[in-house]
Amino acid sequence: MTNNENSTNLLKVNKARLKWACRRGMLELDVLFIPFVDEAYDELSTKDQFTFERLLTGQDPELFAWFMGHEVCEDTELNAMVQLILKRVKV
Repeated sequence: MTNNENSTNLLKVNKARLKWACRRGMLELDVLFIPFVDEAYDELSTKDQFTFERLLTGQDPELFAWFMGHEVCEDTELNAMVQLILKRVKV
């Protein structure tokens, strides 16, 4: 297997892992996260990719409150990611 094939396989595994992490207990979050990974994740900077992955470690009620505008995330990087996802994903 060549280095390019190894890199491609690693990217596929990472993408599959991310998509699995995007499957939440709330459909409202699923419809935001999964399309974002499919359509925008690869275009993010490495820093923003890590921020997105950090966002996925949040609890569903907290994430729901941020995305529905009931609360504002105090972490500026996470809040910026929430806003980016809302802007990019049309629901």
